[in-house]
Amino acid sequence: MEKSGRKRRNFIATLILALSGIWFFGAFFRPRLPSGKVRLDVSSRPVPAEGALVFRQARVALVREGEEIHALDLTCTHLGCTVAVTSSELVCPCHGSRFDRRGNVLQGPAKQPLRRLTVEERDGRWVVAG
Repeated sequence: MEKSGRKRRNFIATLILALSGIWFFGAFFRPRLPSGKVRLDVSSRPVPAEGALVFRQARVALVREGEEIHALDLTCTHLGCTVAVTSSELVCPCHGSRFDRRGNVLQGPAKQPLRRLTVEERDGRWVVAG
């Protein structure tokens, strides 16, 4: 009888330790994705034709394609590194994922596209939320 009680305590202790480990890795190694709050509110500047304005601190890029301006979250969907913007594509410096100017995956290891954010020009200011 005493052996079964000890086995049960060992099992419960192991279970608690395993669940704690899962929580720890989930809480600290998951990329932090922003909520739907305002991410950027800056004075309006012209976005260059077929170019982009990059706001590195906010991890946001305003990209112009023709007359359309859209905002992209520069957080790589693979492991959360900040993506660099080049003239033709967006590149993750950590693991080499490449995205087109709309945020779609061109080359992995990322499997998900970059998040599109809502952008508005209000009273001479760019307001990006997402």
